[in-house]
Amino acid sequence: MPEAVIVSALRTPIGTAMKGTLRDTDAYQLADHVVGATVAELDEHVDRADIDDVILGEGLYGGGVVARHAAITAGLTSVPGAAVNRHCAAGQAAVQSAAASIRAGMDRLVIAGGVNSASTSPRFKRRAGEDMVDWFPPTHPDRPDAPNMDMSITVGWNAAVKAGVTREEMDAWALRSHRNAIAAIDEGRFKQEIVAIDTPHGLFDTDEHPRRDTSMERLAGLKPLHPEIEGFSITAGNACGANDAAAALAIASEDLGLPALGVIRSWASVGIDPAETGLAPVAAIEKALGRAGLSLADVDLFEINEAFAAMCVATIKLLDIDPERVNVSGSGCSLGHPVAATGARMLVTLTHELRRRGGGIAVAAMCAGGGMGSATVIEVGGY
Repeated sequence: MPEAVIVSALRTPIGTAMKGTLRDTDAYQLADHVVGATVAELDEHVDRADIDDVILGEGLYGGGVVARHAAITAGLTSVPGAAVNRHCAAGQAAVQSAAASIRAGMDRLVIAGGVNSASTSPRFKRRAGEDMVDWFPPTHPDRPDAPNMDMSITVGWNAAVKAGVTREEMDAWALRSHRNAIAAIDEGRFKQEIVAIDTPHGLFDTDEHPRRDTSMERLAGLKPLHPEIEGFSITAGNACGANDAAAALAIASEDLGLPALGVIRSWASVGIDPAETGLAPVAAIEKALGRAGLSLADVDLFEINEAFAAMCVATIKLLDIDPERVNVSGSGCSLGHPVAATGARMLVTLTHELRRRGGGIAVAAMCAGGGMGSATVIEVGGY
């Protein structure tokens, strides 16, 4: 089978939902922009007719295919489009689908990623008797131990209890996340991966969610989201933000001979009991590494999405991972979690960070609502 190589890896800056710079930029505009920038990068090396497909993860739109919209806007009229939804892991699922098609020999060049606009997503309603009520599509049947509308319990708190993660550990990890993200911004580490976007509020070129004024004292002063639950220690400060962004990678068959940034070694998705959703990255990481014939010791960098600091710390504890290899440029608590785009954003960031370090192996892993998890292994150099 041909290797599936990464030949472009780009993203928009991440905006804070509802009040940030992207609050009036919808998912279609975000997707159009990042796919268009990816096509522009490819123009130097391939004819646009060589692009086989555009696959984008989307989680909040429930109709239409944003990938087809982006393809047409980028001038790829002959290229179809596919919408992928694996909740938080939708962006990763899109990239994995592209890599699978390339390794199977069905496609040779695919643009894949994800897009999320929490600011502009439609609000769903459904009939309840004679009334229409607000409704958010659930990922699993509701249960007392796994409420399908409250991820702070299903993902954050349950993982903390299972792995023995304390409030102090959660807050310390959240603070570290902000500091790492701010350092990455100040050092210009994101410049190669970010494509600036014009918005009604000006040119947007820098992630705006990280807080420079965060401290352990500020984090410790925040109230738990569920004070009625004894010991509950998930707060707004040690949880991810609601965010807007898009990310895309161009995945190509190695036999095209395009300049490669990296190669996708393996991937895996898993399902576990919904009450243990926050622990899903543990199984996904082990499964993906096993498929690549690698061990935890072979990995130079991890991105474990901080949907909640608790589930990231829990994964590190349960797998005995060196924390210094994890989220070196921040993650959900600081950069934010643009749900359907996050998985692709993580792969974009890891690709560029590995290249900055001279190569290596990295794993992007995350949980996804309803007891799902996903992980992807990439390598830069050495192949």
